[in-house]
Amino acid sequence: MSAPLLTLYRRMQRWPAGQWLFSRAVCFKAPYFASIAPRITVLEPGRCEGHIAHRRRVTNHIGTVHAIALCNLAELTAGLMVDASLPKGMRWIPKGMEVKYLAKATGTQHAVATPAQAIASAEAGYALPVNVQVRDTAGTVVFEARIDMWVSPVKRG
Repeated sequence: MSAPLLTLYRRMQRWPAGQWLFSRAVCFKAPYFASIAPRITVLEPGRCEGHIAHRRRVTNHIGTVHAIALCNLAELTAGLMVDASLPKGMRWIPKGMEVKYLAKATGTQHAVATPAQAIASAEAGYALPVNVQVRDTAGTVVFEARIDMWVSPVKRG
């Protein structure tokens, strides 16, 4: 059985404007991410892809996509990937993020989040590192993040 988030994503992909609707639904649930107007383009166990357009709301004083907008995109894609990948009865929370700004970010930014190790069910909590790479429209890697997620069983009772 797939995660409820993944089921919703797959159902909405059949609709006209399904990616847009799904992305808006995610931002309704987690309103802060609406500030970057993300579009989730791929969601499957072990992988999430999304992008943000280069628009004024994500631009800094030198005309590039702001570092924090890139962090938000990384955290969003990493969280969705983990949520879509977890076995039933497990939950997650981000515990830390290490980022590298590698080049000026201009144009549409495309993020890909993948786990650095296998995602499994467990009796106790465990650390799950997630790698996120962001490329610009030319294919240049402009940003990398390693986000540490804490995965644990859902508390009962």
